[in-house]
Amino acid sequence: MRTLKLQVQMTVDGYIAGPNNELDFMTWEWDDALKQYVTDLTEPVDCIILGRELAEGFIPYWAAVAADPNHPEFIDGKKFADTHKVVFTKTLNTSSWENTVLAKGDLVEEVTRLKNQAGKDIIAYGGAAFVSALIKHGLIDEFHLFINPAALGKGKSIFQELNGRQDLALVKSIPFDCGIVVLQYAPKRT
Repeated sequence: MRTLKLQVQMTVDGYIAGPNNELDFMTWEWDDALKQYVTDLTEPVDCIILGRELAEGFIPYWAAVAADPNHPEFIDGKKFADTHKVVFTKTLNTSSWENTVLAKGDLVEEVTRLKNQAGKDIIAYGGAAFVSALIKHGLIDEFHLFINPAALGKGKSIFQELNGRQDLALVKSIPFDCGIVVLQYAPKRT
């Protein structure tokens, strides 16, 4: 079975966006060690899953980066643009994005089907409601939480759909010079 990883940036108080989707808390002056961590995390990935709201910004952004060989993130852009993407949506009927298909069925069935296909790792990116549903249904195998040095007090959480406690085991924690701490967790399986 393929591994489903979650990579998400969040605040120290657990929000991935402000109440109005503000993302200005994110640290983008990443040091080389954090850039290498992300390269290592995404290298074995051959499928990206996204919620529709994030996809509408994510996919065009990385396609534009991949089209500009002079862009400082060109290599990452090529990786994200060339990787097969699945966008989970209830509202879109067709995808105009390259290397992208839509998943309109039951989330658990669709993700389980993807995990059971032959291939490399799968990585999930937000938004909050999409990721929260993945967590609620126990579909995430690795949590890579990029804790930014900021607190918002209120905002959007990836844990908002939980009906009860979900225990996690710390795999590792890595502080980076730019101020981000990556916490890697795995679900405790009983």
